[in-house]
Amino acid sequence: MVKQLTVFLENSPGRLARLTRALGDAGVNMRALMVADTAEFGVVRIICDRPGVAKSALEDAGFSVSVTDVIAVAVPDRPGGLADVLEVLGAEDLNVEYAYCFVEPGGSGAVDVFRVERVTDAMRVLREAGIRTLSADEI
Repeated sequence: MVKQLTVFLENSPGRLARLTRALGDAGVNMRALMVADTAEFGVVRIICDRPGVAKSALEDAGFSVSVTDVIAVAVPDRPGGLADVLEVLGAEDLNVEYAYCFVEPGGSGAVDVFRVERVTDAMRVLREAGIRTLSADEI
């Protein structure tokens, strides 16, 4: 299981820069970043090396932050790799609320991050299916 920060961000110039500067000044290294927007605000999802420090730094800078448990999965670099993971979850009636991915430099595949309703159950069924979940230290 991995801790993910979610930040609701006013959709205005320089706001994302201020968020990332607050993390940089706190010595936090981001491993993954996903930004979704609406007309009024954005939702920023971050995986980083020190989520507790990051949360405090962002709150001190005036941002609204929540911490969520997500699953990081090593997905092989081949056609159908992601479909295999999603089929395992779907077969167990585990809904994926959202997902995003990134590639480790020099890695042999992608790391896909999933927010699911029942994290512990999802991790168990993925492991039983031979799909490798990653710890925060591995990201």
